[in-house]
Amino acid sequence: MRNKIGFIGSGKMASAIIKGLIKADFSKPEDIIATQTKQIGLAEKSKALGVKIILDNKEAVKNSDVIFIATKPNQVVDVLKEISPFIDESKLIVSIAAGVTLKKLESNLPSNTRVIRVMPNTPALVGEGMSGMVGGSKAEKKDLEFIKNLLSTIGKCVIADNESQLDIVTAISGSGPAFFYKVINEIARAGEKLGMDYDKALLLSIQTAIGSAKMALNRDISMEQLISNVATKGGCTAVGVDCMNEYNTEKLFFDVIESTTKKAHALGE
Repeated sequence: MRNKIGFIGSGKMASAIIKGLIKADFSKPEDIIATQTKQIGLAEKSKALGVKIILDNKEAVKNSDVIFIATKPNQVVDVLKEISPFIDESKLIVSIAAGVTLKKLESNLPSNTRVIRVMPNTPALVGEGMSGMVGGSKAEKKDLEFIKNLLSTIGKCVIADNESQLDIVTAISGSGPAFFYKVINEIARAGEKLGMDYDKALLLSIQTAIGSAKMALNRDISMEQLISNVATKGGCTAVGVDCMNEYNTEKLFFDVIESTTKKAHALGE
């Protein structure tokens, strides 16, 4: 059976998922439908994505087995109230709205609704996303596995042990791109201050980050060993690592992730 997938909202993240589904042949274009709020630009977006886009949320829900809630967080409750009469136990609701809790989602839908909450990130736009997800009280294991496979078309996905861990997911992968951009840029700026053209230093920093990330992802040794393999005793890298240790970057990054996690939790309350 082919699942028909609907998207309430067709912004950047929804569009990235739609493109991933089609590119990976996970879904056929004719099995996907999306909505937007205004007629302006509808035809152009529909042509660009290769799927049907309409203005009627209710119609999209009626014709979908899996429904992604891809609106702005402050619009979610109104959308759920609008589509709730058309939701039954055969439909799976997946929210990618940041900070909107399972409790809020489930309380605005029929009591037997299967709900999954997902925290994606912006690198999904280039097919390298990292998503975290957690199921609601009625979601089944097969629902989680299906959505995990679906989200794997735009990168990778992990299933969190509980909803509170989505705040950590938000800090590490949701907000994480900005932290990595900052590190990449500051390494490049250091090269610039030492006399190198900024664009060349930036390319060095970016490509080194890409290569290092790929080696870390495909490692068969610990992260500590990867560091040691580059930071040989008495060498240039060891001096730099010692400098990082002296400035206690471990505490710095813990504080960054902890403060972001706390903010994510506060926004969800």
